[in-house]
Amino acid sequence: MGRGGMLRLAMMAAVCALAACGLPRSGPSKSEIYAGSVERGGDAHIIYVNNHVTRTANFAPSYGFSRAFQAASAVGADEIRSGDVLGIAVWENVDDGLLASLGASSTQLQQIQVDSSGNIFVPYAGTIRAAGSTPDRLRQTITDRLSSQTPDPQVTVTRVAGDGATVSVIGKVMSQGVYPIERPTRTLSAMLARAGGVSIEPEVAVVTVKRGNEAGKVSMTELWSSPSNDIALRPGDIVLVEEDQRSFTALGALGGQTRVPLGNETINAIEAIAMVGGLASSLADPTGVFVLRDEPESVASQVLGQPVYGTQRMAYVLDLTRPNGLFLARDFLIRDGDTVYVTEAPYVQWQKTLSAITGSASTADSLSSIGE
Repeated sequence: MGRGGMLRLAMMAAVCALAACGLPRSGPSKSEIYAGSVERGGDAHIIYVNNHVTRTANFAPSYGFSRAFQAASAVGADEIRSGDVLGIAVWENVDDGLLASLGASSTQLQQIQVDSSGNIFVPYAGTIRAAGSTPDRLRQTITDRLSSQTPDPQVTVTRVAGDGATVSVIGKVMSQGVYPIERPTRTLSAMLARAGGVSIEPEVAVVTVKRGNEAGKVSMTELWSSPSNDIALRPGDIVLVEEDQRSFTALGALGGQTRVPLGNETINAIEAIAMVGGLASSLADPTGVFVLRDEPESVASQVLGQPVYGTQRMAYVLDLTRPNGLFLARDFLIRDGDTVYVTEAPYVQWQKTLSAITGSASTADSLSSIGE
Protein backbone atom coordinates (compact mmCIF):
# COMPACT_ATOMS: atom_id res chain seq x y z
CA MET A 1 0.00 0.00 0.00
CA GLY A 2 1.33 3.41 -0.94
CA ARG A 3 1.96 6.26 1.39
CA GLY A 4 -1.27 8.03 0.34
CA GLY A 5 -3.36 4.91 0.92
CA MET A 6 -1.93 4.42 4.40
CA LEU A 7 -2.61 8.06 5.22
CA ARG A 8 -6.24 7.78 4.08
CA LEU A 9 -6.69 4.58 6.12
CA ALA A 10 -5.25 6.22 9.23
CA MET A 11 -7.45 9.27 8.81
CA MET A 12 -10.59 7.17 8.32
CA ALA A 13 -9.79 5.06 11.41
CA ALA A 14 -9.34 8.18 13.50
CA VAL A 15 -12.59 9.71 12.23
CA CYS A 16 -14.50 6.49 12.96
CA ALA A 17 -13.23 6.53 16.53
CA LEU A 18 -14.24 10.16 16.97
CA ALA A 19 -17.60 9.67 15.27
CA ALA A 20 -18.47 6.85 17.64
CA CYS A 21 -18.26 9.08 20.69
CA GLY A 22 -18.06 12.73 19.76
CA LEU A 23 -20.65 13.57 17.13
CA PRO A 24 -23.09 16.34 18.08
CA ARG A 25 -26.71 15.40 18.83
CA SER A 26 -29.81 16.93 20.40
CA GLY A 27 -29.91 14.67 23.48
CA PRO A 28 -29.88 11.07 24.72
CA SER A 29 -30.98 8.25 22.47
CA LYS A 30 -33.98 6.07 23.13
CA SER A 31 -31.77 3.20 24.35
CA GLU A 32 -29.94 5.53 26.73
CA ILE A 33 -33.24 6.65 28.29
CA TYR A 34 -34.31 3.00 28.64
CA ALA A 35 -31.01 2.30 30.42
CA GLY A 36 -32.15 4.59 33.22
CA SER A 37 -35.34 2.61 33.91
CA VAL A 38 -36.16 1.12 37.30
CA GLU A 39 -35.93 -2.37 35.78
CA ARG A 40 -32.29 -1.66 34.87
CA GLY A 41 -31.33 -0.12 38.18
CA GLY A 42 -32.31 3.46 37.37
CA ASP A 43 -34.89 5.69 39.05
CA ALA A 44 -37.41 6.33 36.25
CA HIS A 45 -40.42 4.25 35.29
CA ILE A 46 -40.62 3.78 31.51
CA ILE A 47 -44.31 3.58 30.63
CA TYR A 48 -45.74 2.92 27.18
CA VAL A 49 -48.86 5.00 26.82
CA ASN A 50 -52.05 3.00 26.28
CA ASN A 51 -55.72 3.54 27.05
CA HIS A 52 -55.22 2.62 30.72
CA VAL A 53 -52.45 5.21 31.08
CA THR A 54 -54.44 7.99 29.41
CA ARG A 55 -57.36 7.29 31.78
CA THR A 56 -55.33 7.20 34.98
CA ALA A 57 -52.62 9.79 34.27
CA ASN A 58 -54.90 12.38 32.70
CA PHE A 59 -56.10 15.03 35.04
CA ALA A 60 -55.84 18.76 34.68
CA PRO A 61 -55.02 20.35 38.05
CA SER A 62 -57.18 23.40 38.42
CA TYR A 63 -57.10 26.34 40.74
CA GLY A 64 -59.98 27.14 43.02
CA PHE A 65 -61.06 28.53 46.37
CA SER A 66 -61.47 26.47 49.51
CA ARG A 67 -64.84 25.92 51.14
CA ALA A 68 -63.99 28.58 53.73
CA PHE A 69 -63.57 31.19 51.00
CA GLN A 70 -66.74 30.15 49.21
CA ALA A 71 -68.83 30.06 52.39
CA ALA A 72 -67.88 33.57 53.56
CA SER A 73 -70.91 35.85 53.55
CA ALA A 74 -71.01 39.17 51.77
CA VAL A 75 -70.16 42.29 53.73
CA GLY A 76 -73.19 44.40 54.54
CA ALA A 77 -73.04 47.57 52.52
CA ASP A 78 -73.99 49.70 55.54
CA GLU A 79 -72.08 47.83 58.24
CA ILE A 80 -69.67 50.02 60.21
CA ARG A 81 -66.17 48.68 60.79
CA SER A 82 -62.97 49.72 62.54
CA GLY A 83 -61.27 52.42 60.49
CA ASP A 84 -64.49 53.92 59.16
CA VAL A 85 -64.91 57.68 59.52
CA LEU A 86 -68.34 58.86 60.63
CA GLY A 87 -70.22 62.12 60.53
CA ILE A 88 -72.68 62.70 63.39
CA ALA A 89 -75.17 65.56 63.69
CA VAL A 90 -77.23 66.23 66.85
CA TRP A 91 -80.28 68.54 66.98
CA GLU A 92 -81.48 69.59 70.41
CA ASN A 93 -84.93 70.85 71.29
CA VAL A 94 -83.71 73.59 73.66
CA ASP A 95 -82.06 76.98 73.24
CA ASP A 96 -79.06 76.15 75.41
CA GLY A 97 -78.27 72.53 74.64
CA LEU A 98 -75.60 70.16 75.81
CA LEU A 99 -73.62 70.25 72.58
CA ALA A 100 -74.97 73.16 70.57
CA SER A 101 -73.51 76.62 71.05
CA LEU A 102 -75.78 79.45 72.10
CA GLY A 103 -78.25 80.28 69.37
CA ALA A 104 -77.53 77.14 67.35
CA SER A 105 -79.95 74.26 67.11
CA SER A 106 -77.56 71.56 65.95
CA THR A 107 -74.04 70.29 66.43
CA GLN A 108 -71.98 68.73 63.69
CA LEU A 109 -69.43 66.13 64.82
CA GLN A 110 -67.40 65.34 61.71
CA GLN A 111 -64.43 63.04 61.14
CA ILE A 112 -65.02 60.70 64.05
CA GLN A 113 -62.99 57.59 63.30
CA VAL A 114 -63.95 54.17 64.63
CA ASP A 115 -60.91 53.00 66.58
CA SER A 116 -59.19 49.62 66.35
CA SER A 117 -61.46 48.30 69.13
CA GLY A 118 -64.53 49.29 67.16
CA ASN A 119 -65.55 52.17 69.43
CA ILE A 120 -66.22 55.91 69.08
CA PHE A 121 -66.53 58.65 71.68
CA VAL A 122 -69.46 61.08 71.61
CA PRO A 123 -69.56 63.91 74.18
CA TYR A 124 -72.14 63.32 76.92
CA ALA A 125 -72.92 59.91 75.40
CA GLY A 126 -69.56 58.39 76.25
CA THR A 127 -67.79 55.52 74.56
CA ILE A 128 -70.10 53.64 72.19
CA ARG A 129 -69.56 50.39 70.29
CA ALA A 130 -69.90 51.28 66.60
CA ALA A 131 -68.28 48.38 64.71
CA GLY A 132 -70.85 45.84 63.59
CA SER A 133 -73.72 48.32 63.76
CA THR A 134 -75.44 49.98 60.87
CA PRO A 135 -75.65 53.78 60.79
CA ASP A 136 -79.31 53.54 61.79
CA ARG A 137 -78.64 51.30 64.81
CA LEU A 138 -75.79 53.56 65.93
CA ARG A 139 -78.08 56.59 65.55
CA GLN A 140 -80.58 54.95 67.89
CA THR A 141 -77.89 54.10 70.45
CA ILE A 142 -76.60 57.68 70.53
CA THR A 143 -80.17 59.02 70.79
CA ASP A 144 -80.88 56.76 73.78
CA ARG A 145 -77.67 57.87 75.54
CA LEU A 146 -78.43 61.58 75.06
CA SER A 147 -82.15 61.38 75.87
CA SER A 148 -81.49 61.30 79.59
CA GLN A 149 -79.62 64.61 79.40
CA THR A 150 -81.42 66.66 76.76
CA PRO A 151 -85.06 66.47 75.71
CA ASP A 152 -85.92 64.65 72.48
CA PRO A 153 -82.54 64.82 70.71
CA GLN A 154 -82.51 64.13 67.01
CA VAL A 155 -79.41 62.37 65.64
CA THR A 156 -78.13 61.48 62.17
CA VAL A 157 -75.16 59.23 61.41
CA THR A 158 -73.42 59.01 58.05
CA ARG A 159 -70.33 57.14 56.98
CA VAL A 160 -67.85 59.60 55.50
CA ALA A 161 -65.28 57.03 54.40
CA GLY A 162 -65.10 53.26 54.33
CA ASP A 163 -61.46 52.69 55.20
CA GLY A 164 -62.38 49.87 57.52
CA ALA A 165 -63.99 47.74 54.79
CA THR A 166 -61.50 47.93 51.97
CA VAL A 167 -59.71 45.58 49.59
CA SER A 168 -56.26 46.07 48.03
CA VAL A 169 -56.17 45.24 44.31
CA ILE A 170 -52.65 44.91 42.88
CA GLY A 171 -50.77 43.34 39.99
CA LYS A 172 -51.87 43.12 36.37
CA VAL A 173 -54.95 45.35 36.59
CA MET A 174 -55.67 48.61 34.86
CA SER A 175 -55.84 50.62 38.09
CA GLN A 176 -54.17 49.32 41.24
CA GLY A 177 -55.43 50.71 44.51
CA VAL A 178 -57.33 50.31 47.76
CA TYR A 179 -61.08 50.13 47.15
CA PRO A 180 -63.98 50.17 49.62
CA ILE A 181 -66.36 47.25 49.68
CA GLU A 182 -69.61 48.83 48.59
CA ARG A 183 -72.91 47.38 47.50
CA PRO A 184 -71.85 47.06 43.82
CA THR A 185 -68.37 45.67 44.66
CA ARG A 186 -69.00 42.94 47.19
CA THR A 187 -67.77 40.11 44.96
CA LEU A 188 -64.41 39.32 43.36
CA SER A 189 -65.49 39.88 39.76
CA ALA A 190 -67.18 43.17 40.63
CA MET A 191 -64.09 44.43 42.46
CA LEU A 192 -61.87 43.52 39.47
CA ALA A 193 -64.23 45.47 37.25
CA ARG A 194 -63.98 48.40 39.69
CA ALA A 195 -60.18 48.29 39.21
CA GLY A 196 -60.63 48.56 35.45
CA GLY A 197 -60.27 44.86 34.67
CA VAL A 198 -57.09 42.91 34.01
CA SER A 199 -54.32 44.41 31.89
CA ILE A 200 -53.20 41.10 30.36
CA GLU A 201 -54.96 38.54 28.20
CA PRO A 202 -57.73 36.98 30.34
CA GLU A 203 -56.73 33.50 29.11
CA VAL A 204 -53.41 33.74 31.01
CA ALA A 205 -54.61 35.74 34.02
CA VAL A 206 -54.65 34.18 37.49
CA VAL A 207 -56.29 35.87 40.49
CA THR A 208 -55.04 35.21 44.03
CA VAL A 209 -57.00 36.33 47.08
CA LYS A 210 -55.06 36.51 50.35
CA ARG A 211 -57.16 36.57 53.51
CA GLY A 212 -55.25 36.51 56.77
CA ASN A 213 -53.01 33.44 56.72
CA GLU A 214 -54.97 31.75 53.94
CA ALA A 215 -54.87 32.23 50.19
CA GLY A 216 -56.93 30.98 47.28
CA LYS A 217 -56.27 31.15 43.56
CA VAL A 218 -58.45 30.99 40.48
CA SER A 219 -57.93 31.59 36.78
CA MET A 220 -60.07 34.13 34.99
CA THR A 221 -61.54 31.33 32.92
CA GLU A 222 -62.60 29.46 36.07
CA LEU A 223 -63.94 32.68 37.58
CA TRP A 224 -66.22 33.17 34.58
CA SER A 225 -67.28 29.55 34.21
CA SER A 226 -68.08 28.74 37.85
CA PRO A 227 -70.25 31.09 39.97
CA SER A 228 -68.89 29.48 43.15
CA ASN A 229 -65.50 31.02 42.37
CA ASP A 230 -66.95 34.53 42.40
CA ILE A 231 -66.46 34.76 46.15
CA ALA A 232 -67.63 37.49 48.50
CA LEU A 233 -64.78 39.76 49.55
CA ARG A 234 -63.98 40.55 53.16
CA PRO A 235 -62.30 43.62 54.68
CA GLY A 236 -58.52 43.42 54.44
CA ASP A 237 -58.45 41.03 51.47
CA ILE A 238 -55.55 41.40 49.05
CA VAL A 239 -56.37 40.64 45.41
CA LEU A 240 -53.37 39.92 43.20
CA VAL A 241 -53.63 39.47 39.43
CA GLU A 242 -50.63 37.90 37.68
CA GLU A 243 -49.77 35.96 34.56
CA ASP A 244 -50.13 32.19 34.77
CA GLN A 245 -46.64 30.66 35.02
CA ARG A 246 -47.64 27.09 34.09
CA SER A 247 -45.56 25.76 31.21
CA PHE A 248 -43.88 22.73 29.63
CA THR A 249 -40.45 22.37 28.03
CA ALA A 250 -39.86 21.04 24.50
CA LEU A 251 -36.50 19.45 23.68
CA GLY A 252 -34.91 17.17 21.12
CA ALA A 253 -35.71 16.59 17.45
CA LEU A 254 -38.52 19.12 17.24
CA GLY A 255 -39.16 22.24 15.21
CA GLY A 256 -38.15 24.30 18.25
CA GLN A 257 -36.60 23.76 21.66
CA THR A 258 -38.09 26.12 24.19
CA ARG A 259 -40.20 26.65 27.28
CA VAL A 260 -43.85 26.92 26.23
CA PRO A 261 -46.47 28.72 28.38
CA LEU A 262 -49.60 26.72 29.08
CA GLY A 263 -51.74 29.47 30.54
CA ASN A 264 -55.21 28.25 31.43
CA GLU A 265 -55.40 25.88 28.48
CA THR A 266 -55.57 22.10 28.59
CA ILE A 267 -53.51 20.66 25.73
CA ASN A 268 -52.59 17.15 24.61
CA ALA A 269 -49.29 15.74 23.37
CA ILE A 270 -50.15 16.27 19.70
CA GLU A 271 -50.97 19.94 20.35
CA ALA A 272 -47.78 20.35 22.40
CA ILE A 273 -45.67 19.04 19.51
CA ALA A 274 -47.52 21.26 17.05
CA MET A 275 -46.95 24.33 19.25
CA VAL A 276 -43.17 24.05 18.68
CA GLY A 277 -43.31 23.36 14.96
CA GLY A 278 -43.90 19.60 14.96
CA LEU A 279 -41.36 16.81 14.59
CA ALA A 280 -38.17 17.66 12.70
CA SER A 281 -38.77 15.46 9.65
CA SER A 282 -35.05 14.96 8.92
CA LEU A 283 -34.14 14.06 12.51
CA ALA A 284 -37.05 12.82 14.63
CA ASP A 285 -37.82 9.24 15.60
CA PRO A 286 -41.64 9.03 15.77
CA THR A 287 -41.34 5.91 17.94
CA GLY A 288 -39.37 7.85 20.57
CA VAL A 289 -41.60 10.66 21.79
CA PHE A 290 -41.19 10.95 25.56
CA VAL A 291 -43.11 12.94 28.16
CA LEU A 292 -40.99 13.21 31.32
CA ARG A 293 -42.85 14.00 34.51
CA ASP A 294 -42.68 13.79 38.31
CA GLU A 295 -45.92 11.99 39.12
CA PRO A 296 -47.60 12.28 42.54
CA GLU A 297 -47.91 9.10 44.58
CA SER A 298 -51.66 8.64 44.05
CA VAL A 299 -51.46 8.89 40.25
CA ALA A 300 -48.26 6.83 39.95
CA SER A 301 -49.83 3.98 41.94
CA GLN A 302 -52.79 3.88 39.56
CA VAL A 303 -50.62 4.01 36.45
CA LEU A 304 -48.26 1.28 37.68
CA GLY A 305 -51.05 -0.88 39.11
CA GLN A 306 -49.23 -1.25 42.43
CA PRO A 307 -48.68 0.90 45.50
CA VAL A 308 -45.65 3.20 45.45
CA TYR A 309 -44.52 5.73 48.00
CA GLY A 310 -43.63 9.30 47.26
CA THR A 311 -43.33 11.18 43.99
CA GLN A 312 -42.17 9.00 41.09
CA ARG A 313 -40.17 9.88 37.99
CA MET A 314 -42.12 8.74 34.95
CA ALA A 315 -41.03 8.62 31.31
CA TYR A 316 -44.16 8.13 29.20
CA VAL A 317 -43.43 6.77 25.72
CA LEU A 318 -45.59 7.67 22.73
CA ASP A 319 -45.06 5.62 19.56
CA LEU A 320 -46.72 7.64 16.83
CA THR A 321 -46.22 4.86 14.25
CA ARG A 322 -48.58 2.44 15.99
CA PRO A 323 -52.07 2.10 14.48
CA ASN A 324 -53.60 4.05 17.35
CA GLY A 325 -50.46 6.02 18.24
CA LEU A 326 -51.78 9.39 17.11
CA PHE A 327 -55.06 8.84 18.93
CA LEU A 328 -53.23 7.96 22.16
CA ALA A 329 -51.05 11.07 21.80
CA ARG A 330 -54.17 13.13 21.20
CA ASP A 331 -55.72 11.74 24.40
CA PHE A 332 -52.62 12.19 26.59
CA LEU A 333 -52.72 15.53 28.42
CA ILE A 334 -49.67 17.70 29.05
CA ARG A 335 -49.28 19.17 32.53
CA ASP A 336 -47.35 21.98 34.14
CA GLY A 337 -43.65 21.11 34.46
CA ASP A 338 -43.66 18.37 31.80
CA THR A 339 -40.72 17.89 29.45
CA VAL A 340 -41.62 16.75 25.93
CA TYR A 341 -38.52 15.15 24.42
CA VAL A 342 -38.21 13.56 20.97
CA THR A 343 -35.23 11.31 20.22
CA GLU A 344 -33.33 11.31 16.95
CA ALA A 345 -33.89 8.48 14.47
CA PRO A 346 -31.11 5.84 14.60
CA TYR A 347 -30.07 6.51 11.00
CA VAL A 348 -29.29 10.14 11.84
CA GLN A 349 -26.19 9.21 13.80
CA TRP A 350 -25.10 6.87 11.02
CA GLN A 351 -25.60 9.68 8.52
CA LYS A 352 -23.54 12.04 10.67
CA THR A 353 -20.83 9.39 10.99
CA LEU A 354 -20.81 8.75 7.27
CA SER A 355 -20.61 12.46 6.53
CA ALA A 356 -17.72 12.82 8.93
CA ILE A 357 -15.91 9.86 7.34
CA THR A 358 -16.45 10.87 3.73
CA GLY A 359 -15.60 14.45 4.50
CA SER A 360 -12.41 13.41 6.24
CA ALA A 361 -11.57 11.00 3.42
CA SER A 362 -11.62 13.91 1.02
CA THR A 363 -9.31 15.74 3.37
CA ALA A 364 -7.02 12.70 3.45
CA ASP A 365 -6.94 12.67 -0.36
CA SER A 366 -5.89 16.31 -0.34
CA LEU A 367 -3.19 15.62 2.21
CA SER A 368 -2.03 12.61 0.20
CA SER A 369 -1.75 14.65 -3.00
CA ILE A 370 0.27 17.24 -1.13
CA GLY A 371 2.56 14.51 0.18
CA GLU A 372 3.12 13.17 -3.31
